[in-house]
Amino acid sequence: MLEASGQIVLLEPWFSNRTKSIVKSPKLYVADTGLLCALLNLRSEESLRQSPAVGAVWETFVFTQLRDRERRAGRTGSLFFWRDRTREVDFVVDTGGRLELFEAKWTELPDVGDTVNLDFVRNVVGKSRVDAGAAVARTPNGFPFSNGFRAIPVTELG
Repeated sequence: MLEASGQIVLLEPWFSNRTKSIVKSPKLYVADTGLLCALLNLRSEESLRQSPAVGAVWETFVFTQLRDRERRAGRTGSLFFWRDRTREVDFVVDTGGRLELFEAKWTELPDVGDTVNLDFVRNVVGKSRVDAGAAVARTPNGFPFSNGFRAIPVTELG
């Protein structure tokens, strides 16, 4: 009922034949970060910053922004996540076999270490299939990392 009414969204995993031991159960997101904060009793910016759930709230916000971006582009069924037993990439956008990889990071200054899982997946699926990858963070401006990925503010997802 919650999914049918748009209150929650089940995000399906992305996988290919090259990957083994992939988690194939969906991730659940609350469709509205305001509702999520209310459910977590986060009533102020300060309570959000101090909450152990701040990373999950940020990931949910990035999810909603990516989902809206894909809808505006007329693409449905293009947004996924990737996870095996030990690693996870928060979001995979698959547009006709070409991939964009995203990690949601609650930080103002992400570093190359925040893209380790992006690099792992890029190597697993093949570098030629990955068009771009980024750590989506609270940074005011985007900047490149030495491994070819970028740090971007959420506003660059538009």
